Amino acid sequence: MLGLLLALLYAPAVMAGDAPGWMHALVNVPLPAHDDKTDAVLLYSQTSISVQSADKVKETVREAYKILRPGGREYGSVFVYLNSHRKITGLRGWCIPAQGKDYEVKDKDAIEISLPKIENSELVTDVKDRVLHIPAADPGNIIGYEYEVEEQPMLLQEYWGFQEQVPVRESHFQLLLPPGWEYKTAWLNHPEVKPTQLGNSSEWVVTDVPGLRREEDMPPWFGVAGHMLVDLLPPGGTAINSWTSWQQTGNWYRALTAGRTEASPEIKQKVAVLTPPNSSLLGKMRALAQFVQHDIRYVAIELGIGGHQPHFASDTFVHRYGDCKDKVTLMGSMLHEIGVDWYYVLINTRRGAVGPETPANASFNHAIMAIKLPEGLNNDSLTAVLLHPKLGRLLFFDPTNELTPFGQISGALQANYGLLVTPDGGELIQLPIQPPNLNGIQRTAKFSLDPKGGLVGSVSETRTGDRATYERWSMKNVTKSSERIKPIEDLLSGSVSNFRITKANVVNLDQTDLPFGFNYSFEVAEYAQTAGDLLLLRPRVVGSKASALLETKEPRKFPIEFAGPVRDTDSFEITVPAGYEVDELPPPVDAEMSFASYHSKTEVKGNVIGYTRTFEIKELSVPVGQADQLKKFYRIIASDERNTAVIKPVAPK
Repeated sequence: MLGLLLALLYAPAVMAGDAPGWMHALVNVPLPAHDDKTDAVLLYSQTSISVQSADKVKETVREAYKILRPGGREYGSVFVYLNSHRKITGLRGWCIPAQGKDYEVKDKDAIEISLPKIENSELVTDVKDRVLHIPAADPGNIIGYEYEVEEQPMLLQEYWGFQEQVPVRESHFQLLLPPGWEYKTAWLNHPEVKPTQLGNSSEWVVTDVPGLRREEDMPPWFGVAGHMLVDLLPPGGTAINSWTSWQQTGNWYRALTAGRTEASPEIKQKVAVLTPPNSSLLGKMRALAQFVQHDIRYVAIELGIGGHQPHFASDTFVHRYGDCKDKVTLMGSMLHEIGVDWYYVLINTRRGAVGPETPANASFNHAIMAIKLPEGLNNDSLTAVLLHPKLGRLLFFDPTNELTPFGQISGALQANYGLLVTPDGGELIQLPIQPPNLNGIQRTAKFSLDPKGGLVGSVSETRTGDRATYERWSMKNVTKSSERIKPIEDLLSGSVSNFRITKANVVNLDQTDLPFGFNYSFEVAEYAQTAGDLLLLRPRVVGSKASALLETKEPRKFPIEFAGPVRDTDSFEITVPAGYEVDELPPPVDAEMSFASYHSKTEVKGNVIGYTRTFEIKELSVPVGQADQLKKFYRIIASDERNTAVIKPVAPK
């Protein structure tokens, strides 16, 4: 969509010009295997890396696509990023139409754009895109481009991502090193391919790489797509910015942060105010966490190495803003003042981007911290705790997440792998999983049914963990009461028809240390269906746990990733009208899987039908081999949610 909009606003000056020979050589080549849903295919890709020195690397990229369907027109827009350490020295594009003359666009026809601003993204950054739109990217045509860049690398590591969403016919990666340099490769999600060597030049080639179509709730792209990482090793051993192990990665980051946590007199004074001597150590830690979470705004200013290196704690404190690594640095500085040790943790907010088999790389996009809990400090509220064999008990804390209480972490971080940075270097560790009951919806309700099938009642919802965080976040800038009950309207519209909300309010919106909640009342005409003199009542009145995620014609290709452990409960009471009695109830349901469970039961006591159920996510990833079990699990839930109780008039005595 962005590419199309820019194309309309900034149409290039099209001119006739022969496409280069490497593109014309592709006109009659056979296409890689594809189906009728494929929008385009990548006919040829070549990335050439020429290392001039540890401070200068040149890169040349050539790519050519054949457009097969209208959806493939997006490949006619070329985005090349640049920053203060990376400049574009050449950019050209061409189109070889199925009929007629070639088209050419040059660097002067490109536009330069800043990255789109999204909430909680960088306020100031030197990363930009140069965009070139190639004309006539229509079905049947071939579009191609070539660009050259020069870079002062902050990291001596190259990434070759040769697998795309569309099939790839042929992809090349060339590496030219100065005398005395060496390299080390790691292949992920693809068998290793040996290079062809010619002097100091190495070339890798892959062919007929299938396209990867995105699926809902799949792992992140870095965790599933085929790619190769290349570590560049200068003479005399690795440099500080070359990584061959996670330990070296940790040493690199530790060097970047050296001296930045030193507390200024102002920080020391603030710590003294927030942590009076009569407060407990846990109380002091909570007070500091509250300050950094809520009084230090998230604002990212990332120029050059600032994308990796935090600002000084004193600067963040004075300005009252910073990004994730700045907040960690300030929090760490304040913790040090009360005698508590801590460590940086680098992590990717998409679970699955980094794992135990992943070589050292720069795929992290977030910084949190691990706090070393002093001996004897035990509290049930501290759940995000890992017992480290050398460092003892570590409590993970995300100062950026202002809506998750101290002692807990969000679902995205749980069971995720992060880089623990210690004085000994870096160590890849898996963060803990919290109990499912810390994240869930507890819904209780009382309803009354009338003889015509109408239903009235009140519902109370209590939300904890990420279930609460999501609602608080969605209401962050909502001021109208009518807008705050929109989630209730959405919930009811997916459960009943022709409802009318009679009362609704939000509970503990701003008290993040307390459970969030909704209380609401509503009425529905003709909720129960009539069949003669019978009433057919669905005991599951509101809320749905079923999912059509796997109800697709194509088989699942990737694992299913859940957002986090969950435990939701419903407890409904429905009073039947006078003169009626329950004739038949739905059967109980017990679905117990390794990754999740679902239990429901419908009972009757006097003139009240009681419906209770529990839905729990226990494992955060379901492998493809268990996709059919998950589909069965959701179908069991869907069936239970449709089941009805039969209510009949009381027979005259």
